[in-house]
Amino acid sequence: MTGPLWGALPDGWLAGQVKNAATVTLGKMLQSKDSGSDVRAPYMRAANVQPDGVLALDDVNEMWFGDAELEQLSIRAGDVVVVEGGQGGFGRAAYVDEDLPGWGFQNSISRLRPFGDFDGRFIAFYLIALRASGFIRAYSNVVSMPHLTAEKLARIPMPLPPLEEQRAIADYLAREIARIDALIDEQQRLIEMLRERRLAAVEEAVSVVATGGARLKHVIRSVRQGWSPQCYAWPADGVETWAVLRAGAANGGRFRPMENKELPEDEIPRPDIVVIPGDLIVSRANTRELVGSAAVVEGDFPRLMLCDKLYAFSLDESRADSRFVASVLGSRRWRDLIELAATGVSHSMLNISQSDIVNLPMPLPPVDDQRRIVVRLNSEIAKIDHLIAETERFIELVRERRAALITAAVTGQIDAREMA
Repeated sequence: MTGPLWGALPDGWLAGQVKNAATVTLGKMLQSKDSGSDVRAPYMRAANVQPDGVLALDDVNEMWFGDAELEQLSIRAGDVVVVEGGQGGFGRAAYVDEDLPGWGFQNSISRLRPFGDFDGRFIAFYLIALRASGFIRAYSNVVSMPHLTAEKLARIPMPLPPLEEQRAIADYLAREIARIDALIDEQQRLIEMLRERRLAAVEEAVSVVATGGARLKHVIRSVRQGWSPQCYAWPADGVETWAVLRAGAANGGRFRPMENKELPEDEIPRPDIVVIPGDLIVSRANTRELVGSAAVVEGDFPRLMLCDKLYAFSLDESRADSRFVASVLGSRRWRDLIELAATGVSHSMLNISQSDIVNLPMPLPPVDDQRRIVVRLNSEIAKIDHLIAETERFIELVRERRAALITAAVTGQIDAREMA
């Protein structure tokens, strides 16, 4: 019997389903009030199960449980938790390596409790591989949102190796993945250092110019803001097909035209908010680190529209080079001003008003000097961005290797016992 990840299984391995390896239990619907004899207790929810089998238990919520419910919905070392629903997280799985006394879990989570001859680590690694392969997305129910119900989870095809081999596979993968993750962390630190170097280069380039009391509004000819209709989840080219930019289209000081969502055919496009080459795009809503991010539209995208979280400023070209202004807004001094002006109760989504943006101080040397600064700065930044892109690609390849290694191990393509 073949499955979604394997062809012929090694000798001694059986083909079965998840329900042959563990009991499957769906959590409790969120309860906000005491029914009379309940207790408040911490519970696991979808947000606690992160990609790649990581459990994030720092942010914990509580709800009401009856004593019998807490006993039935306990979480113990050796369990596996799987996200039931959600656009981005369904099918995520993680191994629980310690008892969580007094905890329960919400109905966004299914708990797998392995039978005595199964290792939860092996089950978690298998589900992680299955999700990475795309099988979970194709397999899950889709109405308005994908769901991996407890019933469907229980019926997922699964290889069933002997317990000794499961443990050998889990031990091998734990060692190898720790090495791979350490390498990824090292490369990510390198990217952070390069980004700091990029920021320092921008800061040095614009620090020599005094503001002279000018404000950004003094060089703005017009301002446009977009809309956010219900769009498809995938991007379009913005040339032949209509699309709406995402808030992240200006992240990192670079215009990212593919940060968009395709406009459905039944929505009437709005040509008045199409981006124009040379527009200064500024994000009005984003995280603290990204709100106010600015970039210049490069290229012609006649069917690419602004979303409502982006402003597009048309500048007086005789007084300001939009690339220079974007560089100024990306410097540390101006980032501090933007972050101080931004408002919001959540660190994950802050807003900055149009008034605060246009009243930012703005150095305005002669426009020819601005252009010379931009040329010199772009030459230095291009080298840094190239290094960042190479490092990001390396991380992507390492993650692909990580996924391939897990798949090979849990399907018996490599003998983990020989790797001990």
